[in-house]
Amino acid sequence: MKVKKFLIPMVCGLAFGLSACGGDSTAANEGDNPFGGGQGLSSDGTAVLPGSSTSTPVTPGTTAPLAATADLNAPAALYAAWKSYHFVTLDEEAAYYPSLAGDFKYVFPAEYQPAARVIWQTAQSSAYNLRCKVDDSTVPIMKFRGCTVSEGIGYGMLITAMQGDIAAFNGLWNYSRAFRKYYSTATVPQRFTPWITFSFYYDEIDLSSATDADLDIATSLILMHLKTGEQAYLADALTIAGAIWEKEVKDNKLLSGDTPMWNGTQGQIVYNLSYFSPVALRLFAKFDTAHNWTAVLDAMYTYMASIQAAGTGVFPDWSTETTAANPPNGAAGDEKKGYTFHTFNKESVRIPWRIAWDYYWFQDQRALAVLQKLNQFIVAKSGGSPSSAALAVNYSWNLSLGADDTRNSAVSAQWLSAWCATGIGTNADWLKACTSAVNTKSVSNTASSYFSDILLVMYSQLLNGVYTRPAI
Repeated sequence: MKVKKFLIPMVCGLAFGLSACGGDSTAANEGDNPFGGGQGLSSDGTAVLPGSSTSTPVTPGTTAPLAATADLNAPAALYAAWKSYHFVTLDEEAAYYPSLAGDFKYVFPAEYQPAARVIWQTAQSSAYNLRCKVDDSTVPIMKFRGCTVSEGIGYGMLITAMQGDIAAFNGLWNYSRAFRKYYSTATVPQRFTPWITFSFYYDEIDLSSATDADLDIATSLILMHLKTGEQAYLADALTIAGAIWEKEVKDNKLLSGDTPMWNGTQGQIVYNLSYFSPVALRLFAKFDTAHNWTAVLDAMYTYMASIQAAGTGVFPDWSTETTAANPPNGAAGDEKKGYTFHTFNKESVRIPWRIAWDYYWFQDQRALAVLQKLNQFIVAKSGGSPSSAALAVNYSWNLSLGADDTRNSAVSAQWLSAWCATGIGTNADWLKACTSAVNTKSVSNTASSYFSDILLVMYSQLLNGVYTRPAI
């Protein structure tokens, strides 16, 4: 049975300004990069890089050098192609799903429009595939694409912010805000974007949180505040940061979500190091002074170093305090298909992006150490060639827990990009060659390419200088 809340008319509060009413910020126009020109770029748009293959010291407060082959046109083209397929507005979806469209107003009154979402892929699991199916879709490929995950909203907000697409950013922000508002009660506010939502519709699937999404959403809001001066962005970011501190931090470490399965009350805590976003914690430390985010940053870097040092040099997808471990949510395979928790796999592919971003902006030597060890590992495996098939292997953190996963027959774009990012600050020759290779890749734009395509866009933005650092 479908149950909906009654629509209560609301008006926009003056404190939230135009952007909170769904309009564009007047501080920047769509298509303008809200963080200005690429720092460290030459006049022709390519990144400046010394010829040495060794790490080059960088003055704190500036960005680390990228590859001489960096090209701002590459991520711009990827972004346009990605958006054409994986991004959809409420108005567009009303045409795709006519049986649902009349009820979009219950979650999305005028206060939260225009709104947009990043479409999740099909066939993640049979259960969710059925929940996300819309039978009367007027477009066949949209039948199984009715869901969105909070991770996609977080990535999408970062991507649109970095690319300077303010209208798209605000649409995704409205998506997050509307669902949080809709599922709030008079006594219990919903401060996190539910990890999985259904179109622009009121069907509840799962209201639990995913910490990486919460960090990324809040980070994107702070970055937009830094550029535009819009206080509504900052206010919402601080609300989310406060909830992260309350529900997703324990003993100065980031948990994986806000439910008991992650906080140790139902067994051993299992962490996901790909959720660790150093840049997010640095921004929180500046703006959310009520909480000691620097202690979390330090504890997470210490934990990351200990896990990396205890294994082969790569990271497991999931880990306890001391070892790789199977997560309680069943996200790391099963006995029949094989477990992946001990390998550098579908979770850990995001670690180089997060750590290289931190080094690129802040030159933290702990980030450099992580990247150096990862780069040394893959250079040894590949003979120093980014075109090697060795980049396709999901390597085991500890071979006594399980072998390397060699099922991939080709190097995917997101893995090429991930291994490429390990060269930032560590290996200029590697970075130059693999950035050129990444810049030949295209998004797949299929119903099952949500994850690979969005990661390719994010890595391309980082590797090609779109991640320009604002004044912090």
